[in-house]
Amino acid sequence: MDVLTTPGGPAARPRQGWGVSWRSAPDAALRLFCLPHTGGGATTYRSWAAQLGPDVEVVSVRLPGRETRFRERPYARLDELVPALIEGLEPWMDRPHAWFGHSMGALLAYEACQALRRYGLPQPVRMLVAGRRAPHLPTRERPVHDAPAAELVAHLQELNGTPREVLDNAGLLSALLPTLRADFAVSETYGWRPEPPLDCPVSVFGGTADPVANAEELYAWQHHTTAGCTVRMFEGSHFFLHEDPAPVVSAVAADLLPDSTARSGRAS
Repeated sequence: MDVLTTPGGPAARPRQGWGVSWRSAPDAALRLFCLPHTGGGATTYRSWAAQLGPDVEVVSVRLPGRETRFRERPYARLDELVPALIEGLEPWMDRPHAWFGHSMGALLAYEACQALRRYGLPQPVRMLVAGRRAPHLPTRERPVHDAPAAELVAHLQELNGTPREVLDNAGLLSALLPTLRADFAVSETYGWRPEPPLDCPVSVFGGTADPVANAEELYAWQHHTTAGCTVRMFEGSHFFLHEDPAPVVSAVAADLLPDSTARSGRAS
């Protein structure tokens, strides 16, 4: 059984709260906050803790409306979600940290990093985003957050990231639809506001066959940092990081470990 921890030791209320650390990493030089895709949960990044090793503590973000927070109302607007997220994760910011987000999670990571600067909180050492066009670019997809259930399900099938057993289970799907609609609304009602570029480097990951974000749209993230932007493409669709996670996690480690050793003063 995995032991969930909170800053400073074992969780007083296991599996509750915004941050979930799948294993204790008291000597980690860096915390990595991992944000899920639409409908995703904290368990999405469960395996990353072992793969990234002791220098990086993986903290999965558990949003309301899923897993052990299933009874909580999910957020449907990014401008309401970001302040709550920052408040929930602030106790984890007692050491250098980075942010990783996939799809909706990438957008949330970007806005959270911008908010940290506005709030005067510790800045990230790096932001890593996957499967999401740069935030200033207009969307190309039709909105589905308020579409009939059949249309929303068809869109999920196109993205090929929802298990078949979920799509074929009417009862389970009905229970998940409110959270899915809220998550889609977070992205589809988002309106980018010009802000200064981030001061941390940005790593961008994309799938070669992703219909949601093409290479040109991924390279546009370079406009949102003053510290350099690296783009890597992987074989696969929108959910390339689940189709073949090993090379993605290796790339994450390659970018994070220099950051963690530099901050901790350790030689690589």
